[in-house]
Amino acid sequence: MEKINYFKKEISYIKDEELVKDIKTLIKLLPDYFFEIPASSTGKYHPKYALGENGLVRHTKAAVRFAYELLSNNTIGCKFSDRDKDLIIMALILHDGLKSGLEHDKYTKFDHPLLMSKYIMENKEKLIMDIDDIRKLCRMIESHMGEWTYDTYLKKEVLPKPVTAEQRFVHMCDFLASRKFINIDFLRNNIKD
Repeated sequence: MEKINYFKKEISYIKDEELVKDIKTLIKLLPDYFFEIPASSTGKYHPKYALGENGLVRHTKAAVRFAYELLSNNTIGCKFSDRDKDLIIMALILHDGLKSGLEHDKYTKFDHPLLMSKYIMENKEKLIMDIDDIRKLCRMIESHMGEWTYDTYLKKEVLPKPVTAEQRFVHMCDFLASRKFINIDFLRNNIKD
């Protein structure tokens, strides 16, 4: 499985060549199941295009595409630097990278944003970007769930809420990609233009 091929278009949205190398490194580290499973283990929380085989890939592509379109709009994108735009795209490609854990579990791991962040930090020596960018990337991933931070099973707050503009933007794009009323047409796991 050539994992990078799944995200060729999304990788092309990243302008900084060193960050392109880093996202390729990180995509290669994703577990194989990420490229196979639906975005929702129960089918309750995502639209039809994100269900079934490769559904998580399609959900990820949708979230990245929302970001790309919004960041390309001068009215909206003007408040972010080019570096931050690249990091936002990277965060969205990776946000659900360990959705079912490091080893595939039948259900979504509530703390999957923290698991992904930790996984990136554990592999930071393989990356070119500096520690400040790694931390920024990780914080965007950690907070991508927005207001859904409370684990009802553990009966406690587990995830951080987004506080920066970049974190809120990542959450917004993920949120939009999970709305059942928004339909996106795909052809062989690529968004039809």
